[in-house]
Amino acid sequence: MTAAETATSEENRPHRVVVIGSGFGGLFGTQALRRSPVEVTMVAKTTHHLFQPLLYQVATGILSQGEIAPPTREILSRQDNAKVLLGEVTAIDVDARTVTSQVLGRSTVTAYDSLIVAAGASQSYFGNDHFAEHAPGMKSIDDALELRGRIFGAFEMAELGASRGDDIDHLLTFVVVGAGPTGVEMAGQIAELAHRTLKRDFRAINTRQARVILVDAAEQVLPPFGEKLGAHTQRKLEQLGVEVRLGEMVTHVDERGITLTAKDGTSERVASVTKVWAAGVQASSLAQTLAEQTGADLDRAGRIAVNPDLTLPGHPEIYVVGDMIDLDHLPGVAQVAIQTAKYAAKSIDRRVRGKEPQGPFRYLDKGSMAIISRFRAVAVIGRFRFTGLVAWLLWLVIHLLYIAAFKSRVTALLHWIISFLGRGRSERTTTEQQIFGRAALARIEGGAAALVSAPGDYDANRVIEQLREELEARAREEARLTDARERGVHRE
Repeated sequence: MTAAETATSEENRPHRVVVIGSGFGGLFGTQALRRSPVEVTMVAKTTHHLFQPLLYQVATGILSQGEIAPPTREILSRQDNAKVLLGEVTAIDVDARTVTSQVLGRSTVTAYDSLIVAAGASQSYFGNDHFAEHAPGMKSIDDALELRGRIFGAFEMAELGASRGDDIDHLLTFVVVGAGPTGVEMAGQIAELAHRTLKRDFRAINTRQARVILVDAAEQVLPPFGEKLGAHTQRKLEQLGVEVRLGEMVTHVDERGITLTAKDGTSERVASVTKVWAAGVQASSLAQTLAEQTGADLDRAGRIAVNPDLTLPGHPEIYVVGDMIDLDHLPGVAQVAIQTAKYAAKSIDRRVRGKEPQGPFRYLDKGSMAIISRFRAVAVIGRFRFTGLVAWLLWLVIHLLYIAAFKSRVTALLHWIISFLGRGRSERTTTEQQIFGRAALARIEGGAAALVSAPGDYDANRVIEQLREELEARAREEARLTDARERGVHRE
């Protein structure tokens, strides 16, 4: 192809938009481009869109993972200008305008004309990443399923221990680190599990004697909700039996316990097998990758400073949205991801159509809410503050609206009816693989990629031939046993 033909081909092809991530930012950004004359490629490290605010309900057996994580391909199946590629983005070349992703050792390079980076944030252990081995975070389906296994498994092991006369206090002590919305919701649900759902299910233990501790270095619960609602939430948690310990930092975590240190330097070790980490977030490492190439600044949480139009300095084709951005003190909540992604998509659409650019991004705060327990919640919407049943109903409606798939809304509502009106939990199945799978993979050099053959090493013809020989030999032996009437015949 001549240079002229190549140039003509480049002019005729659609504008290529790559979206990194399948969370709120990635999904809503992709969907906002459905009527644009562009070609959208979503690159995501999972095959699902995760409704992260409900992860704690998967961990405590209320909802299944499918209800809060529908397949991304299914959601986008009717959007003809969008396709999905599985892979974790490991590199972005802002000069070449390419994105490199990997899955199980396979690399894919995807070119873009415009880029929306919605890679979100991960759990932050404030420089103590080794805490993660014994205190899982709450950022993924894997995290939630592991915690489900750890929580319900602790009760099972306590039953076994009590039957033998062993000390089981460490098994029936649950520590939740972080008194933000996730920590409050998790502590409240563990308390409800112990005091209500499981109270008749065991014989050797009394689950209502379980100890649930919520700890935070801050001086109040739910700081973003204000002092009054924070105090209200603390009272309601304590009425549920949750021990709220504020002004204490976690200084050590191991398999059998956790060490809490107060401001005066005094420390206490709490014996606990089940710890949940819900404190702090760190922006995706892609923020660092972009900062190094564009000169943009990073804050302490690794978030990247963006222009008022969400682009990076000197790169109007790159938009960063959601939890990754440092702009106007925006909180790391779903609404920020949704609104910034829609803004970025609209900006791209206007540019492709030759229209004037939008004005600076403006965030519309639609409020915050957190559930404490059954029929109890707190909500902040503008100047209004809600508590109790009214806040709980608001929470119910809002979360139903934002669950991506209609069938998931229906099944989630049914499970909420079972859990909140009754005392049952529909999703209590746990396995050892859920509990130990993450730790086992971490101990394998190369991770999951080490468990599969490298690209090009797999000889399909040889494997098929071996399988064919095995199947033919097995069939011949089955036929021989039948013809010789040897089935069930005892031989000395």
